[in-house]
Amino acid sequence: MSAHNAYKQNSVTTASPGELTLMLYNGCLKFLTLSKKAIENEDIQEKNNNLQKAQAIIKELMLTLNMDIAISKEMLTLYEYMNHRLIEANMKNDIAMIDEVMGLVTEFRDTWKEVIRLNRQQQPAVQGDQV
Repeated sequence: MSAHNAYKQNSVTTASPGELTLMLYNGCLKFLTLSKKAIENEDIQEKNNNLQKAQAIIKELMLTLNMDIAISKEMLTLYEYMNHRLIEANMKNDIAMIDEVMGLVTEFRDTWKEVIRLNRQQQPAVQGDQV
């Protein structure tokens, strides 16, 4: 295993649930960007692979929702919409549909980043070795 892969593996295993969600959003954006490039390069297999990876991440985000929280039902509807748009984008090689989903994922990612930041601010600072 390369040092880079070891670092990535360690980052995932030591990340908080909030940081993992952030990683999922960033990964989804990466695969959507790659799928757009593949469409521009007329590489249909690469486009398909990357869109399927993005869809897998969206499905994982769906599974992580706590359905006891009211907003999760709205999030689920949006995730289902995004997944449907990516299926359409894959069939039609439609960059505009991918851009639409990228806009939503970016919005969710940025909101999530802010939630993590606010949570960190609210946590009391650890005071040395006081017991």
